[in-house]
Amino acid sequence: MLELVKAGGWPMIPLLLLAVLALAIVIERFWTLRRKEVLPPNLGEEVRSWAARGQLDPAHIESLRRNSPLGALLAAALDMRNRPREQIRERIEDTGRHLVHRMEKFLNTLGTIAAAGPLLGLLGTVVGMIQMFLGILDHGVGDVNQLAGGIGKALVCTATGMIVAIPALMFHRYFRGRVVGYVIDMEQQATALLDALDARAVVAARTTRAASADSAAATTLG
Repeated sequence: MLELVKAGGWPMIPLLLLAVLALAIVIERFWTLRRKEVLPPNLGEEVRSWAARGQLDPAHIESLRRNSPLGALLAAALDMRNRPREQIRERIEDTGRHLVHRMEKFLNTLGTIAAAGPLLGLLGTVVGMIQMFLGILDHGVGDVNQLAGGIGKALVCTATGMIVAIPALMFHRYFRGRVVGYVIDMEQQATALLDALDARAVVAARTTRAASADSAAATTLG
């Protein structure tokens, strides 16, 4: 293995550094994008229950905001609960954009590694081939087996670049897909909360109208 690294020359150094960086990003994203960390089970139902019972004090909302990305999205909706539905939805969309940016952290770097790996590998191969042909120019062809070995060594960089790039590209697509799935689930939970808030507003309005009617009737009878 060490001989192959030496055969690739100096372009192998950035390729190995990219491999280590890609591995670190993959591990970090797997840990951060765990479903229970982004979408805690039953959190949406719990928040809708709060809304139905009117337990929407600032302490509850602030605790919810720190809970998870889903909690932050639902807390943003609750902050605007007394506003028209369209304004609440605008706040949800704005907060959602920030949350998506946070969940996609380092994914651009992973995509860059996937794109740069083959190019660095090709650069290493070209440099190796140039060095080999300059040697032929100075000393002649010499042994054909040695020439074939030199070409093989020059191709080590290309192979290494692909080995780095292919997993990086696969994980980049995988994490992007996972984030998109989370966003769809979060939108569904936010819509359900908006429906719950609307239902509570309707009940409150009916209660107010009934109380007003009772009060007017009592005044008339009196």
